[in-house]
Amino acid sequence: MISVSELNRLARDALEQNLPLTWVAGEISNFKRYDSGHCYFTLKDAQAQVDCVMFRHKLQYLNWLPESGMQVEVRAYPTLYEARGKFQLNVEGVRRAGLGALYEAFERLKAKLEKEGLFDAGRKRAPPRFPRAVGVVTSLQAAALRDVLTTLRRRLPMLPIIIYPSPVQGEGAAGKIAQMITIAGARGECDVLIVCRGGGSIEDLWAYNEEVVARAIYACPLPVITGIGHESDFTIADFVGDVRAATPTAAAERAVPDRADLGQQLKYQYDGLKRSMKRHLEDHMQRLDYLSRRLQHPGERIRNRLLHLNHLAARLGGGWRRQHETASWRVRELAQRHGFARPDLAALGRLSAELARRLGEAARGGMKAAATRLTAAEAHLRHLNPQLVLERGYSITETGAGHIVRDSAVLAARAEVKITFAKGWVAAQVTAKAGEKQ
Repeated sequence: MISVSELNRLARDALEQNLPLTWVAGEISNFKRYDSGHCYFTLKDAQAQVDCVMFRHKLQYLNWLPESGMQVEVRAYPTLYEARGKFQLNVEGVRRAGLGALYEAFERLKAKLEKEGLFDAGRKRAPPRFPRAVGVVTSLQAAALRDVLTTLRRRLPMLPIIIYPSPVQGEGAAGKIAQMITIAGARGECDVLIVCRGGGSIEDLWAYNEEVVARAIYACPLPVITGIGHESDFTIADFVGDVRAATPTAAAERAVPDRADLGQQLKYQYDGLKRSMKRHLEDHMQRLDYLSRRLQHPGERIRNRLLHLNHLAARLGGGWRRQHETASWRVRELAQRHGFARPDLAALGRLSAELARRLGEAARGGMKAAATRLTAAEAHLRHLNPQLVLERGYSITETGAGHIVRDSAVLAARAEVKITFAKGWVAAQVTAKAGEKQ
């Protein structure tokens, strides 16, 4: 068992997964646009109808507002509004009925020209930064022309502007636009060409989707800036042109630099040049001062050279004297050292005899002292000899374990002991000890 909300969610997922985004044709009825910007309407034909919703963020891309009674084609995906369990179409885009053929023709021509290389980015040229003249291909009555002229006068008032008038829509407009582009290229009166018109529906802009216009732009030797419609509008001419601008005003801004920006850049460069020249002059003035300090009269220079020469002569004489004195002292030192190094054999003989005498006396004294110490050590050892103590009648008593007995308390009754005398020893057994009754 499942809940209603789960059922509706499963149905919605099934619809969205199995019915893709597609075009649906019909008539609009009950069209309503709420304060939120979202639109709700019914799309119907002779046999059926379906509810549709188009949210504000999708509607903003339309340059016209749908109305009840219009035959349209909507690009939408089927879904289910879960809260009401209602089948509806979520509309992504809307076009007037019959425009499908125009879109197909647009895509076919776009694919054809792209395959021929008319859209290649490598062939597109950047407009010159400072054009000598600007050409404009548009209608004399178009509001786009006024926008372009206003922008060009504001940005670069003294720039020559050449207008190549042509219709921008209607029968034969494409051929006239192509002719004006060809004429502008042949005359070479300008450095950059603006092809522009204001916004409109796809039918209004269709002249710029014609092959003849695309090939004229491609063959034009001048860089071509297109400013056709609004930012969301794209035509074949935009793909072939060297630069696409979102609007005619943007095309004029792209064609020429801004006088105010140029003034700022010129002022910045002027200030930089002025600072550079100032630093250059200051450096040269400082160098001139330095050189003027070094500049000297030839007579003064000769006097200074003579003083320096006299100073060097004095230093040279003093150097010779110091060197002579140093050599003399060195000779005397070597003579003295030579005298010290020559041996006195008589003195050395007397010294040797004296040292031999002193060595003999020291040896005899050492022998006598050693004999005295030896006699004293021998007497001391005899005094400490235990054998002498035993000779006086004393004895040494040891336990069976070999420990010397110094206190009778450590011996138990009938303990085996060893008694050592001055001559020989005996084994004995304790029968009594001090402090015990017999």
